[in-house]
Amino acid sequence: MKAIYKSIFAVGVLCGSVALTSCDDFIDVEPQGVVSEQLAMENPDKMTIAAYASLGDCWYDCPLNLWPYGDVASDDALKGGSGTTDTGYHPMEVWSSLTSTPGEFDALWYRLYCAISRCNRALVSLDEYGEAKLGAEVARQRVGEVKFLRGHFYFKLITMFRQIPWIDEEVYKTTAHEQTRNDEFTYEELFQKIIADFEEAYNVLPAQQEDGGRTNKIAAAAYLAKCYLTLAWGDGYEATTGVSHINLQYMQKVVEYTNVVKNSQFGYLEDFGDIFLSEYRNSKESIFSVQTSTYEEDNTAEGRANWSNVLNGCWGIWSCGWDFHKPSQNLVNAFKTKDGLPMFNDFNNEIAYPVNGQPTAQKWDPRLFHTVGMPTFPYKYEKEYTLTKDNSRTPNTYGYYTSMKEVPQRSEGETYKGSWQHFAMNDIIFRYTDVMLMRAEALIETGNLSEAQQIINNIRQRAKNSMKHIEYAADQCDIALYPDNYFQDKETARQCLRWERRLEMAMEGSRFFDLKRWGMASQTLNAFFESEQNAVYDGQTYAQYYKDAHFTAGKNEFYPVPYNQLYYVPGLYVQNKGY
Repeated sequence: MKAIYKSIFAVGVLCGSVALTSCDDFIDVEPQGVVSEQLAMENPDKMTIAAYASLGDCWYDCPLNLWPYGDVASDDALKGGSGTTDTGYHPMEVWSSLTSTPGEFDALWYRLYCAISRCNRALVSLDEYGEAKLGAEVARQRVGEVKFLRGHFYFKLITMFRQIPWIDEEVYKTTAHEQTRNDEFTYEELFQKIIADFEEAYNVLPAQQEDGGRTNKIAAAAYLAKCYLTLAWGDGYEATTGVSHINLQYMQKVVEYTNVVKNSQFGYLEDFGDIFLSEYRNSKESIFSVQTSTYEEDNTAEGRANWSNVLNGCWGIWSCGWDFHKPSQNLVNAFKTKDGLPMFNDFNNEIAYPVNGQPTAQKWDPRLFHTVGMPTFPYKYEKEYTLTKDNSRTPNTYGYYTSMKEVPQRSEGETYKGSWQHFAMNDIIFRYTDVMLMRAEALIETGNLSEAQQIINNIRQRAKNSMKHIEYAADQCDIALYPDNYFQDKETARQCLRWERRLEMAMEGSRFFDLKRWGMASQTLNAFFESEQNAVYDGQTYAQYYKDAHFTAGKNEFYPVPYNQLYYVPGLYVQNKGY
């Protein structure tokens, strides 16, 4: 990993020579302060590192971990900030006012295609110079790494925007970008191209890399499982997605690829809370992560920090905590337990929340206290930073809860001393538990309910054991393993799996995409809008803007192609249906 850090900025803006014209004379001037394109292309290893650098090329208006689109757009989180007009993310939480015009859409599309462009350039460089400069075996592995990276960026694009242009190294070489339509391939065909990239990575990469920041065979297997799981449920639109549209061959592919992960060097970290502490950021739980650093670690002015989460620090805890990404009351209610088991059918009938030192008959899944910051409780386990109601910026709009997973402990100090607070917290692309939940999902659909039960109960047992950081909440927690009768039929087993996935992965950017995959986004979200507008905490009402929210099936399963992209080359791209 250090080798990657040392080289991460070695390749700058790729640029050819500048031609200055005067009458009939040409003067070729070599640019200063940049690397010429030819010189860069002759360094295939550095071109590969430049592609890696795109993993962290994020900003608050284009977070590459997709928290506004996976959490705020779901029943897990409210936007937060100073009000509904703070950033362009409000339409994503209410859906009814969503159009193609928010600049955040365009920024995300642009950054992802810039990353793909780096991948394509690296592939051309490796093709021309890789074997001669790196040797055949290393060159093959570098191609696999870059194909993995390109598949990663394309997976985000297709998940978000569905109809996307496929721009690969051949398009780059022929400069055919402005002739490449976004409806040239179907959804299935695009996914097969993404799968092909991951398959090439899977076939050539080792299970472990000397540089920890590089991708590997196990990460490729995880991504292949995720691709097949997404396709197995249908084409993403509710009318053609769900239980009646399951492709069992694809589900079996999920089982096969997750078996590779199951039998790898990765595994469950013993304590759930440790997963989200800086000192465990490359633990056995982390299959592949976007690497970050502080300025002390890499001797730069700002470090290689995570700008995706720059808005998500807690108000009044961090000097620049902007109080975005606020857990919903619905999410808090989902952590309720009765006799240690989830309250599937009546969890949201009454608003409830724990108060530190005041246990009641209502008990909670321990993961609540690792996921949601709540008044009266220590922030990220540190009693000297106990939260109060003053740690919410606009409680009348967004309530009093705060997100904790994506930020470090406050005692670690300010990551960057300036007007923006960013954090040296890795973005986990895949963690082991996520992949095992994908496996359990596929096992249920292929009829192996007993192994699915074992996986889910292993995860619940880990949650039960995760008390060392939250001893102050021990008398408020109660969690039990699922009994055998919960896994006698697929319908009940599905309910257990989906509940477990929500609690385990809460506030990690996946909830909306899970609901979409299962074909239940409209049902779940419209019910959420109806109830959440009545949220209240200690007499303070909030979230009333949800009275105008509505999710439209057949339209909102995918985000619109950004307006600027539609009109960059008029007539080249078509819009997703409904927008």
